[in-house]
Amino acid sequence: MTMPPANEARAASSSSSASSSAKGGWPAWTREPLLHFLLLGGVLFGVDHAMVSRTEDPMRIVVGPEVDAEATQVFTASRGRAPDAKELAALRQVWLDNEVLYREGLALQLDKGDTAIRERVIFKSLSMIDAGVKLPPADDAHLRGWFESHRAKYDDPARFDFEEAVLAGDADEAALRAFVAKLNAGTPGTSDAGAGLRVFKGRPHANLVQSYGADFAQAIESSTVGEWRVFRTMEGGNPAWRAMRLVSTSPARPGDFNVLRGVVLQDWTDATLSEQRSAAVLALRRKYTISREVAASTTSPAKTAPTAAVGGESK
Repeated sequence: MTMPPANEARAASSSSSASSSAKGGWPAWTREPLLHFLLLGGVLFGVDHAMVSRTEDPMRIVVGPEVDAEATQVFTASRGRAPDAKELAALRQVWLDNEVLYREGLALQLDKGDTAIRERVIFKSLSMIDAGVKLPPADDAHLRGWFESHRAKYDDPARFDFEEAVLAGDADEAALRAFVAKLNAGTPGTSDAGAGLRVFKGRPHANLVQSYGADFAQAIESSTVGEWRVFRTMEGGNPAWRAMRLVSTSPARPGDFNVLRGVVLQDWTDATLSEQRSAAVLALRRKYTISREVAASTTSPAKTAPTAAVGGESK
């Protein structure tokens, strides 16, 4: 089949970015050094301090609906979709960590002589915490164990090359199946039927799932190389039909610790310091009484609904 190639329909997505934290279940981006405290919590969440801290008690923090609203707006603007419940909860925790750091900074008078803004006070508080964290020693055996427990980050997954035949207009399932039958049969003139060709190279399983759904990923990966088929995909929660064929596969390649040792050491260092930093902020957070204020309905005012506190936080 000879059809003019077009650009790939979607950019490849790193499988590690879609993974969740093994500890606590939070998305991976919430564990990135400094980003957790400064970028997401300080810069993005520009909610006025007076709006979200409606209390005279400096040891009580109220997480108002403005936090969720701002988090949802920023997340949607940057990722093109609203956060799910787990992601919104993680963003809320980021804001809460920043609020704790901000109040600790005010208590230590770190705002004196600084005209600025909340982020600088948070940064000063975090700098004091960083000064107290200490990286434990790590030999090759320890690093190799950490490497093995995070193999998904270092192994190169199996990759798949495939093509899509795109009919002009809004082709339905029946039209695609008829077209695919002609392609597989080598019917003369099929390549001139006004179709375009999209070429996809080196797509890992995680990217296929993210782009087209788990059922499609399983189907394309197990299909016969070179055979055109009609696949049902899920894109943005909506079903679609596509004519595609698998072109080639590349087997997975395990990461080599000896080659990646320097990268592993840096990743372990970042993760360990981040865990210590988070633990230090959590210890500070336990000093505060934290409650969540739910958004008001159209018929009743907003209300603060504390329940049993866990680690200083009411859920």
